[in-house]
Amino acid sequence: MYSVVIMGVAGCGKSSLGAALSHDTGLVLVEGDDHHSAANRDKMARGVPLTDADRDGWLATLCDQLRSYSGGVVLTCSALKKAYRTRLRAAEPGLRFVFMHIGREQALQRVAARGGAHFFSTTLVDNQFTTLEDPTGEPGVLRVDALAPLAQLQTDVGQWLHNPKDTV
Repeated sequence: MYSVVIMGVAGCGKSSLGAALSHDTGLVLVEGDDHHSAANRDKMARGVPLTDADRDGWLATLCDQLRSYSGGVVLTCSALKKAYRTRLRAAEPGLRFVFMHIGREQALQRVAARGGAHFFSTTLVDNQFTTLEDPTGEPGVLRVDALAPLAQLQTDVGQWLHNPKDTV
């Protein structure tokens, strides 16, 4: 079986695609946001960007989550920097990433549309784009258009997971 990380900036649709893939594959869904510390959630709610040090414990927890599901897992995680992806790969050899590519304006609109339903502040969207190190070209990465219909994303990603050498 396989494990896959649904990654990208805030507002790209990681949770929606992760839930759909979990349903389709029968793999457990691990929502990365659920594993942020209270201090990290508070910082983000106040519009304060997380540092690498802030993310260290969170990434350690996500690595533990990856190792704990030997049958595979769908993990939603921004995984914005190559170093973060490298750390996740070390926890789960063969780990694959689906990079949900979205423009700044569309991400900002989506985050704003959440209202108070999510702890992430719209003021952090620019920081996400500044922090993002595009994973396109890294091994085991599929780049998808985050604005594509969810059903199309499910189909494309599902096909890629079963035939990872194929590109979509």
